[in-house]
Amino acid sequence: TAIIGALVALSVIALVLSLVKVEDVTLPPTVKYGLVFDAGSSHTSLFVYEWDSDKENATGVVSQTLSCDVQGPGISSYAHDPPKAGDSLRECLGKALKIVPAAKHKDVPAYLGATAGMRLLREQNSSAADQVLAEVTKIMQEYPVDFKGAQILTGEEEGAYGWITINYLLDSFTKFSPKAHMWLRPEAANIFGALDLGGASTQISFMPEDSVINQTEASKFTLYGYNYNIYTHSYLCYGQNEMLKRLAKELIAVRGSAPSSRVRHPCYPTGYNETVPLASFRASPCTNRSDARLPLGDRTVTLEGRGDASACLAAVRELFNFSACGQSRDCTFDGVCQPPLRGQFIAFSAFYYNFKFLNLTEGQPLATAREAIEQLCTRSWEDLSSSYPKEDPKRLPKYCANANYILTLLLDAYKFNETSWNNIFFQMKAGSADIGWTLGYMLNLTNMIPAEAPTRVKGHMPSLWAAAITFLILTLALGLTALLL
Repeated sequence: TAIIGALVALSVIALVLSLVKVEDVTLPPTVKYGLVFDAGSSHTSLFVYEWDSDKENATGVVSQTLSCDVQGPGISSYAHDPPKAGDSLRECLGKALKIVPAAKHKDVPAYLGATAGMRLLREQNSSAADQVLAEVTKIMQEYPVDFKGAQILTGEEEGAYGWITINYLLDSFTKFSPKAHMWLRPEAANIFGALDLGGASTQISFMPEDSVINQTEASKFTLYGYNYNIYTHSYLCYGQNEMLKRLAKELIAVRGSAPSSRVRHPCYPTGYNETVPLASFRASPCTNRSDARLPLGDRTVTLEGRGDASACLAAVRELFNFSACGQSRDCTFDGVCQPPLRGQFIAFSAFYYNFKFLNLTEGQPLATAREAIEQLCTRSWEDLSSSYPKEDPKRLPKYCANANYILTLLLDAYKFNETSWNNIFFQMKAGSADIGWTLGYMLNLTNMIPAEAPTRVKGHMPSLWAAAITFLILTLALGLTALLL
């Protein structure tokens, strides 16, 4: 009787368990990581990003977890010793792999994007550029990451990705609503324009009125379920460092073959001298190495500072070909068309650093900026060097030229005026993330990395499972009692 009772009890248990409702349980999304090297003309930086594997409207919610400055100059500077370009990345790669869990290393997509410095090297010596990228690739492939390749970005890509970064960090695309517990697109999204000034190029990107944008100049993106058409243009050789080289070359060239080896520089402070080899102007496509006005030979020329603000501004303006635009109102310089400006702009990179040195803040009128620049340009080298002992002595005498260049670029070229000047905000960070093209690059690439389907496992309803366990224990107890009796 006891055995029969136990068998009946087990049958009942099996029947109950078969009736317990089984449902899919969604596990939390896993965290993914990505590495992006920004190989600029003057230096290289590594950024580590992370995002959840389940994405919002097909675009990952990406955040920055690490930034690392690579020691040494930009990779284009290693044209004569390409292996050093790859070796320079090792220290930052080691730091990145300490941040990413070891179990995820082999799945981490890693990219290297080179900008204007490598674009110039490719124009000058394409085989040297290829060798530098090959050495970078060789080193990256030694590390346990999913290296996707090293490439030279176009100027338009650099500008467009910077635009994405800015609007992502400032919640223009999407914003988390604690009340709704979800990501929402702001009803009155304020889309910002982007102004980027690097060492070898400068970029402007913004979303104009649809009716005036030329489709050949438009970059199209789909982010968080919405389509965006933006205007973006990059000006190679109009970066800060190349501008300074071109300015010095023009000051020397106007003297032709004059025997004097000393040339006045209106933008350098009085009392400051800089000696430059003529051969340096023949090394870059930006300084037109075939210019017949340059003196022959490999001798040097000393640039003597004069601290003349008005003469500096006039010399900087000569670097722009405004006559190529004729009477066109939709033309910047060098014959480049640009739709009318629209909205607010974030100016970063060298824009930010130069105006930070001038202690200029948002909301100050244009007249204040002009006055600050003029006062800076009239200060002597002795005054500047004693007032800013911690400033890089190679950078300090260049601020006058840089500031006048920025004013000319923004006002005369891009067509900002007294009113729209207040629409420019000089920033380098938004929240805890750096403003630049790399985050936009990573964000856009998450559209190409397939979203993981949420991991599902078969699970039982907790309440029914508890009831089944309780019934099992009671039945076994009754069976044992019957057996003993």
